[in-house]
Amino acid sequence: MRKIFFLLGITVVLGGCRGALKEDPPIHINPNMDAMERFEAQEANPFFADGRAMRPPVLGTVARGMLREDAQFHTGRNADGSYVQVMPVEYTVEFANRGRERYDIYCAVCHGIAGDGQGIVMSGGYGFAPIGYHDDRLRTIEDGYLYEVIARGVRTMPGYAQQIPVADRWAIVAYVRALQRSQNATAEDVPADEQTNLQNTP
Repeated sequence: MRKIFFLLGITVVLGGCRGALKEDPPIHINPNMDAMERFEAQEANPFFADGRAMRPPVLGTVARGMLREDAQFHTGRNADGSYVQVMPVEYTVEFANRGRERYDIYCAVCHGIAGDGQGIVMSGGYGFAPIGYHDDRLRTIEDGYLYEVIARGVRTMPGYAQQIPVADRWAIVAYVRALQRSQNATAEDVPADEQTNLQNTP
């Protein structure tokens, strides 16, 4: 009987403490979890054989979303190293408009709004002359070549791989092709339903 009263008393005491505020720190059975040793970037860490706290990625691993299995999309080249003839992205008006936006930001200052090589730098006396896109060589060159030039640069042009993501590089290629078409179009390129309006325009 005494045991029953004792247990009942303990229950009452513990129940009365529920919800009470206490300023004393809690009792931790395993206090080493409260103040774990940590290392700043570039600090030495004697735990590892190489002494570095910052751990490099495990060899052969690839971060999620960075596998880049589609070599044509990411490099502009085929498996044999040749340039892709046609960009591996669906050409849409929205895609070309995105390319125009990116082109106006990164390319027009040198290559000109119309792609004629008459950007604003031509009036600044900077000592180099950007090319236009409307000669026969560039009008017929592979899309992969234009992509690679955007990413890696060529001659005095720097690469823009850090500034322009992969998809946007292809969007710029799409817009360059639109510029080339616009400056070398014929009446036959106008849709049939618009040719009448074109002929009636004074």
